[in-house]
Amino acid sequence: MVEFSFFSNSSGLSVAEIAALTGANPCAGADLSRIITGIAPIDRAGADDLTFVKDAQYAEALATSRAGAVLTTERFAHQAPAGVVTLNVRKPYEAFVTVARQMYGSALRPVSAFGTQGIAPSAVVHPTAQIGPDVTIDPFAVIGPSVKIGAGTLIAAHAMIGERVQIGTDCAIGAGSTITHAQLGDRVVIHPGCHIGQDGFGYVSDGKGHIKIPQIGRVVIHDDVEVGSGTKIDRGGLRDTVIGEGTKIDNLCQIGHNCMIGRHCIIVAQSGLSGSVTIEDFVVLGPRTGIIPHITVGKGAMLLSRSTVYDNVPAGAVWGGFPAQPRRQWLREILALRNLAARRGRTKT
Repeated sequence: MVEFSFFSNSSGLSVAEIAALTGANPCAGADLSRIITGIAPIDRAGADDLTFVKDAQYAEALATSRAGAVLTTERFAHQAPAGVVTLNVRKPYEAFVTVARQMYGSALRPVSAFGTQGIAPSAVVHPTAQIGPDVTIDPFAVIGPSVKIGAGTLIAAHAMIGERVQIGTDCAIGAGSTITHAQLGDRVVIHPGCHIGQDGFGYVSDGKGHIKIPQIGRVVIHDDVEVGSGTKIDRGGLRDTVIGEGTKIDNLCQIGHNCMIGRHCIIVAQSGLSGSVTIEDFVVLGPRTGIIPHITVGKGAMLLSRSTVYDNVPAGAVWGGFPAQPRRQWLREILALRNLAARRGRTKT
């Protein structure tokens, strides 16, 4: 099968431009005018590619690399073969990402799958909607009454934007997404198949059944938030569900009604937040984290993979397990159980 890329890069960068962009120091005698047109992992990089080596795990591969240039540290630079330009930098991977963003800016957010410019003829836009300049609306998207969409935003195919929703500038709403009862800031990226602003899961139960509670709040998503495919964010019951500036939510997450998520948090795939959970700034939730209602996770805390949280988590803490508890205590309990199982096994034999 012939290899090709779905992403076109720029016309390339010279070694001198890469050094200036990253603050790296080129090796002695480096050809600063050499043009690098692509990026690749260390074992697949060719003569026109930039790669990186940040630790000993890949240092051996550097010795046989065919890359045009490599971002690495002084510790490993001497292992590069002749002809490979080494660029010494303290954090090679971070520098590599900086260059990748420059070369492949089109990969940073979704683009029209149909090559639409402006509003596709098959899109349905309510006459009261306010559409800013340079907005792209793909085929079969539906834009409801009194919607406001800011300049440069993309609404992909089959997306539905409900009545009075507000979307800021330079946003991207993925194919098949549904957004209702919501206000989005600028540069928000919603990947395909997300559903935002539907009513939360709220009922009063008695002996006769379950009585639905009206959910009259909104979803408020601040600037530079990114939401992965298939994620659901419920609107608030009496107050808003809020996603803070710069927060990144992975695929297949559930954010319940009235949740308050702070700035620059990371919420990894398949995590579920029950209603009225508060996540303070810079929190990291590992994959499949589950949190019961009315819990607060303090600023800068980290929850390890598959944590199930029943108690408030202090700021800066690292918790894990079921039920979640401080990491050291959790690991001690796991070790104690293993030792107990080993002793029982020896006793039976």
